[in-house]
Amino acid sequence: MLRKEVIEKYNVPSPRYTSYPTILDWNRTSFDLKEFKQEWQKEFQNLPESQAVSVYIHLPYCESLCTFCGCHKHITKNHLVETPYIDALIREWKLYKAMNNNRNFQVAELHLGGGTPTFFSAGELERLLNVITENTAQQKNFSVEGHPNHTSEEQMSLFYQYGFRRISFGVQDYDATVQKAINRIQSFEQVKYVTDTARKIGFTAISHDLVFGLPFQSMTGLKDSVEKTIALKPDNISLYSYAHVPWVKGTGQRGFSEEDIPKGTEKRALYEMAKAALLKAGYLEIGMDHFGLPTEELAIAMQNAQLNRNFMGYTTAKSERLIGLGASAISEYQFGYAQNLKSIKDYLQALSNNQLPVFKGHIHSPEDHVMKRHIKSLMCNFETEYCEHSILAKQEQQLKNDCQELVDDGILAWENNKLQITQAGKPFVRNVCMQLDPYNRRKALSNRFSQSI
Repeated sequence: MLRKEVIEKYNVPSPRYTSYPTILDWNRTSFDLKEFKQEWQKEFQNLPESQAVSVYIHLPYCESLCTFCGCHKHITKNHLVETPYIDALIREWKLYKAMNNNRNFQVAELHLGGGTPTFFSAGELERLLNVITENTAQQKNFSVEGHPNHTSEEQMSLFYQYGFRRISFGVQDYDATVQKAINRIQSFEQVKYVTDTARKIGFTAISHDLVFGLPFQSMTGLKDSVEKTIALKPDNISLYSYAHVPWVKGTGQRGFSEEDIPKGTEKRALYEMAKAALLKAGYLEIGMDHFGLPTEELAIAMQNAQLNRNFMGYTTAKSERLIGLGASAISEYQFGYAQNLKSIKDYLQALSNNQLPVFKGHIHSPEDHVMKRHIKSLMCNFETEYCEHSILAKQEQQLKNDCQELVDDGILAWENNKLQITQAGKPFVRNVCMQLDPYNRRKALSNRFSQSI
């Protein structure tokens, strides 16, 4: 573990780097639909129908507000919202298909996120999946997020029928005081029930999400939560840092005092304790914030340097084209990024007018393409290498000067044309990426991102 003063030095606002450039640095704050369609069709026009794509579908509804959550969501107990939203998703998919000269997409990767995807009834979910999975790749990777209190055997059986083999359940923490503070009350028995049911149905990759740094979280409480999680032996465990960004998410993250949140070395100690327990239990560290059993496909991909990362997180999929459907969903293409309207009302209105709901995005520059590859390599493999004529080579001396403190503090090793994050420095990979990122070198980071730890 790094020294206390080193941890404090690098505990600064930092991007998550689920994309590069990060969403705050996109160059199209309002996307002209004509421009977007031209770029999109230019990329897709010569692709064979067998070319696989990834699909992310955002299902934003939740029955109650979890006060730690930073996702785009809409709180309601009115399930009459299901049908019009599924109608809109199907209409959006058909608009993309029409742009593709009415050719089918071959779907290799599909992820349902939220919100709470299992807010929707099995019948409405089937109506959606029947359309999206009309043409799927032979090798497919389908995954879904489920709330332990709102995921039924009927829903899970339906997902399995449509080829889903990965399911993740948001656990966060089992401590009663923490659960009350974040308004996420769920018992160990309920999590065990959905985990056992998913396993019985045939899911081969079951994941549990834990969060460290939550209000009122203690070393004793988190240790108990980690031990309970290990006892259920999920294939993957995500150990996320709580991102406290109330200036972005508003009142949802102001249900507790700043003094109630573990910070700095106290928060880092929570992570180190949990990480040590997971490694002792036989889990392998995968990229950043993720752990998996050695036989799980993400762990195998990491060991073979084949891990990939996109807006859905770490993945084994190789598709460079991700179509995002739903309010606030983000698409990723070779030419850049596009995001849908965030307001559900605006999203539904656009589709009722038969209009794609894209409203902002980014078109990559040549430099963006190069830096994206380096940032992704660091985030997935904790190292990257460059050739003598690359952008990094041209900026090498300046970058080495900028990164010297990272080297001196034992976080980064820079030898010849190779940058490598040290074992001790892995939790600070974002800090290394920030030094390479020309967008962040030009801007102050406070009130743009949450803290590194």
